[in-house]
Amino acid sequence: MKRFNRSHYFVLLVLVVLIGAVWVDLPAEKKWAGNWGDNLKIRLGLDLQGGAHLIYRADVEGIADTDVEDALSGVRDVIEKRVNAFGVTEPVIQTNKTSEEHRVIVELAGVHDTNLAIQMIGETPQLDFRREVSLEESIEQFNIDDPSKISGPVFERTQLTGKNLKRSTVSFDEITGQPQVNLEFDGEGSDLFAELTKNNVGKRIAIYLDGIPISAPVVQTEITNGRAVISGGFELEEAKQLSRRLNAGALPVPIELIGQQTVGPALGQESIEKSVTAGIIGLIVVACWMIVFYRLPGLVATVTLTIYAIFFLALIKILPITLTLAGVAGFILTVGMAVDANVLIFESFRENLRLGRSVRYSIKEGFADAWKAISASNISSLITALVLYIFGTSIVKGFAVTYGLGIILSMFTAIVVARSLLLMVLSSERTHKGFLLAVKNINKEK
Repeated sequence: MKRFNRSHYFVLLVLVVLIGAVWVDLPAEKKWAGNWGDNLKIRLGLDLQGGAHLIYRADVEGIADTDVEDALSGVRDVIEKRVNAFGVTEPVIQTNKTSEEHRVIVELAGVHDTNLAIQMIGETPQLDFRREVSLEESIEQFNIDDPSKISGPVFERTQLTGKNLKRSTVSFDEITGQPQVNLEFDGEGSDLFAELTKNNVGKRIAIYLDGIPISAPVVQTEITNGRAVISGGFELEEAKQLSRRLNAGALPVPIELIGQQTVGPALGQESIEKSVTAGIIGLIVVACWMIVFYRLPGLVATVTLTIYAIFFLALIKILPITLTLAGVAGFILTVGMAVDANVLIFESFRENLRLGRSVRYSIKEGFADAWKAISASNISSLITALVLYIFGTSIVKGFAVTYGLGIILSMFTAIVVARSLLLMVLSSERTHKGFLLAVKNINKEK
C-alpha cells in the first residue's frame, strides 16, 4: 500500500508541474511575471520566421595558414557581439571555404531590413592611442620641411589599440556629473598603457576612433591598473553608443559583402503547418492503435505522450531554444521513439501475464525488463545528438538540441510517469477488476 501512496504523490507532483507547463505553453500575456513572462515565447529560426541572409568574403591574405581558422573564429565572435548589442537574439554565423575563398555566412532571424543588418555587421570601429610628440620629433620623424605648417600638437601611433580593450562601460564624472566612457584593458594592454603613461607624464595621450580624435587628456601620473576614461563632453546616449561600438571590437580580418537576401517566412510557415498537421494526425492514429491494442495501458501511453508534448513545448520556451524546421523534425522523431518505448514495455508486461504472474508484478517486471533495451537505445541516440551538436553546423545543431532534449524527456515520461500512472490506476479496486478483464480479452485475442 505504501508504494501506491508514493505513486499517488508522484502523480500529484507531475500534475502540478503539468499545470505550470500548460501555463507556460499558453500564448496569453503574462505581465504579472515581469520580464521573465515576456520572454516566454517560442523563438523561431530564419527558416520559420524569415530574416536577413548575408554572405561575406573574408580577406585572409597575409595571414599564415595555421592562423586562418583562429582569425575566422574571431570574425564570427565579433559579429555575434555586434548583432547581440542591437537586441538580435540567436544569430546564426557560419564560416566555410569555397574553392580558395573563405566566407562568413550570417543569418539574422526576424531582421527584414538588410541595410540595418549590414550596418550592424559592417561597422568596424578602429580604436588606437597616440602619444604627443615634440616639435623637434615631429619635424624629424615626419620629414616636415616648414615648421610653420604645424598648426597644432602632433600625435604618433602606439602599439595600444582596440584589440587590447577588454570592456567598455558608461559612468558619470563625480565632479561634473557628465557621462564618460570607461575603458578596461587586457593583460597586454595594461602593460602597454602603463608604459605609455609612465613615459609621457605631463604630455597628452590622444584617443582616436576611426581616425578621429575624441579625447586627448594630459597624463598626470603613471596608470598601472589598466583603466582609462574618455570624457569628451558626451550626452548620455552618445556615451552609450560609443561604449557599444567599442565593446563590439574590431574585426580581425577585413570582410566584404558579396551577397544579401531577405528571406521570407512563407516557405517555413507552410512547412511547419504541414509538419504540425502530420504530427497531430500521426499522434491520433498512434493513440487509437495503442488504445485498441493495449486497452488501459494504451490509454496511459496516450496520456504520457500528451504530457511529453506539453513539457517539451514548455522547455523550448523556458531554456530558450531557437526552433528551426530541423528542430521540429527532431521533436517528431522523438515522439516515435517514445511510442517505441511504450510498445517494448507493454509487450514485456503482456509476456509476464501469459506466464501466469500477477498484474502488479508484471507491470514492475515489464518496465524493468524493457528498460535494458530502452536505455541502451536512447543512450546511443544521446551520444549521436551530442556529436552532431559539437561538430555540426547551425541547422544540424538545431536538430541535435531538440533531438537530445526529446530523448531525455521521452524516457522520463515513458518510464517514470507511465509506471506511476499504471500503479495509481491499479490501486482502485474497480479499475483493477476492469484492467484484469481487459487483460483476459487481450490474451484471448492473442
